[in-house]
Amino acid sequence: MLKIRLARGGAKKRPYYSIVVADSHSPRDGRFIEKVGAYNPLLKKDDPQRLTVKAERVTEWLGKGAQPTDRVARFLSQQGLAAWTPGNNPKKGEPHAKAKERVKEREERAVAHAAAEAEAAEAEAAARAEALAHPAPEPVAEEPVAEEPAAEEVVAEQPVAEETVAEEAAAQAEVDHVVEEAVGFPEASAEDVPAEETTDPAAEA
Repeated sequence: MLKIRLARGGAKKRPYYSIVVADSHSPRDGRFIEKVGAYNPLLKKDDPQRLTVKAERVTEWLGKGAQPTDRVARFLSQQGLAAWTPGNNPKKGEPHAKAKERVKEREERAVAHAAAEAEAAEAEAAARAEALAHPAPEPVAEEPVAEEPAAEEVVAEQPVAEETVAEEAAAQAEVDHVVEEAVGFPEASAEDVPAEETTDPAAEA
């Protein structure tokens, strides 16, 4: 099947199209049968060189059964060479299956996130209501307990009174006196002991 279509040429970001007659199975910019016009989108719309068409050759190819593409049919309708009606494609711009799946996943994540936020807000409101209904008791301040000093330190800190020392000495003397009375008489002095008889051999003689 023959097609009258555009073949892209030119440089990057500076396109230039040729209107060609080619087999429908040929690549877009590949082999073609005949060039029947040109289209330069870089020119202004009122420029006559923007679109040039070989009317006789186009009419001949149309008579042979060549079918123009939608864009070429629009150009030929401007020249009065062919009829063109805008196509009706209700699915134009509709996302594909993968894009629909991504949109559905985003919607599900948004719904789950909103539900989680609502649940967290409800839990926080319930906690606040519980706190207001049952206020926590105020903590009682504990009085600091003074540490008791060690026994040695207490003894060291208390001064020994002189009266106590005197009382202890008197008590000790009384104890000694009682002990002496319980044991026996006190030792006799040298004057109370009678002189022993002495035997002097010289006196006996």
